[in-house]
Parts: sequence; C-alpha cells; structure tokens
Amino acid sequence: MAASGRPAPPEVIWARPERAGRGPRPAHTRESIAAEAVRIADAEGIEAVSMRRVATGIGAGTMSLYNYVPRKEDLYELMVDAVSGEYELTPPTGNWRADLLALARQTRELMHRHPWLPRLLSPVYGFSPNALRYLEHSLDCLTPLEVSGPEKLELVAAVNGTVATFVASELALAERARSLPWDEAAEEGVRTAWLGSRLATGQYPLLAAALAGAHPVVDAAADLGAVFDRSVSRLLGAWGPAQG
Repeated sequence: MAASGRPAPPEVIWARPERAGRGPRPAHTRESIAAEAVRIADAEGIEAVSMRRVATGIGAGTMSLYNYVPRKEDLYELMVDAVSGEYELTPPTGNWRADLLALARQTRELMHRHPWLPRLLSPVYGFSPNALRYLEHSLDCLTPLEVSGPEKLELVAAVNGTVATFVASELALAERARSLPWDEAAEEGVRTAWLGSRLATGQYPLLAAALAGAHPVVDAAADLGAVFDRSVSRLLGAWGPAQG
C-alpha cells in the first residue's frame, strides 16, 4: 500500500537496482534468494516455498526479505529466471527445425529437473534477463524461417506449450506410479488383458488394426524421448517450407 492508502503501483523487479547508491553492500543477493527458493521447490514442491522459508534458509528475517523481494510473485519470477539460466545456447546451425527441437529437448530436461516449473510458466515471466536471452536465441535460430516476427514468437510459444503439456503428463504418470499400492507391471498386465478382450469382440476394428503387434500399455511409454521428438517435429513441420 502507498502512503495514500491506495494500492502501490505495479513494479518490475528487474527495474529495481540491487544496490542503491554507494551505501553498504546488501547482505543478500537476488541470486542467493532465488537459489534457496529453487532448492526448496525442487525438494518439496512449489507449495513449500514461502517468504518465511526462504528467509530462514538464507539467514534473514522474513520482513527484511521484503526489502529484496517485495512480493511472492517477484520471488517466483526470480526462480523462473534462475532456472532459465541453465540453458546451453549454442550458435544456430542454420536448420531452424533442428535448432528448435534441440531447444525443446533442453526445456523438457529443465522441467524434469525442476518439476514445479510448468506451473509457473507465464508470459509475465517471459521478460526476465535469462528469458530474454532465451527468446533472442530462439529468434536467432528462426532467422531462416520467412515469416513475420509475431509469427516466430507464436511458434516459440507453441513449442513451449507443447513441451509443458508433454512434461506435465510425464510427471503425472510418474506420480501415479509412485502412489500405486501394487506393482505397476501387474496393473499393466491386467489392463492389457482387459483391453485385449474388448478388441477381440470386433467392435473396434480400427483400434485393433492400429494396435496390431504392439503392447498397448508398454509400447506407449517405451521411449518417451522418441515420442517427444515426434510430437515437436510434427508441430514444427506445420511451419515454413518442407525443407529448412
């Protein structure tokens, strides 16, 4: 709240200097604050991240932390920026589809290292320093693609949305497997047998033909990396000329 009693005007955390003037060096940095928040989220989930937990972790008072990070939303933004710095952005090859697929693979790995990340994805956080670095690199990769700038940004967003959806499904399946009171293979066997009995009725000829020779449960998860590559490649194939 401002002194007038009205809500304080919106503020961009990155517009605040970490160190004002020539005064004493701050006891903490955004980097250390973000690192502690990421550590907590990685270990316990995003729900465990609070200003109090982070302050305790870095040895600060909860109220003093607000001098560095005014809002919890700002803390989330610092977290997203911190993990966005983990990208290895190599020079574009000239094959924009291959370059974006490589970036998508990195994003998938990033989300598996930090399972809370898909929940915090927001265009609002897309303009932090490391996010800007990522976007600039993505557009550099897309230089050979002859479409407008907004369309290139749309493509980058579509790829990231596809990755987030894919990883969210992977994480949900993994969590379900961990919570099962029985062996997952045993359940797969029962479900596969039941599905086989349904296909044998002849009521689903197209599905039976599609699954012919496949283990419908195991094969679907046999190589999720290959499934991921195909999913992203199909999306990329809808843009630009057949080759590029």
